[in-house]
Amino acid sequence: MFNNLFKYILIGDTGVGKSCLLLRFLENRFNPIHDLTIGVEFGTRTINIGRKTVKLQIWDTAGQESFRSITRSYYRGASGALLVYDVNRHETFNHLTSWLRDLEEYSPSNLVIALVGNKTDGPNRQVSYEEGEAFAKQHNLIFIETSAKTAENVEKAFTEVAATILNDLEDQQQQQQQPTPDQVNPTLPPSNPTPGNGGGCC
Repeated sequence: MFNNLFKYILIGDTGVGKSCLLLRFLENRFNPIHDLTIGVEFGTRTINIGRKTVKLQIWDTAGQESFRSITRSYYRGASGALLVYDVNRHETFNHLTSWLRDLEEYSPSNLVIALVGNKTDGPNRQVSYEEGEAFAKQHNLIFIETSAKTAENVEKAFTEVAATILNDLEDQQQQQQQPTPDQVNPTLPPSNPTPGNGGGCC
């Protein structure tokens, strides 16, 4: 049993490690040789956020341009997204703006997005932590660096998005439950109603 069901999408350029992140999160395994994703791959996992049990449905999308029109259809109905780049390949960071445009156009407006700089275990870093953090702040994204190989922050990347979605839902519920000004100060009937024109006189 679970309290909430959230749909996630993993997006980003080819070869940034999206499938490896998913495999590490679902099965705690790392496969250094992974075939390119064709279209989409799918996995589920149930996690606990505080007292809530949350089931995640995660769609891992292909990064090749030829599949963009197909994978965009999976953006609909998503609650969370992990936008992944490779910290060792600056061109994957340069393409983030294009991926964000896709999310803005094809995803719900309340989508929670985490910017994930993957492959921190690599020897040839080209994108600094500060550069990734600045981009995330500019676009109001969660920011985290990960390594699917060492498992560094992989769990945190998925759970932090879920926790943010839950907080947003709770805020919405509280706003809906707050009384309106009319409910707080209902209009009272006049204390001295104007007498009617009819009736006799004594």
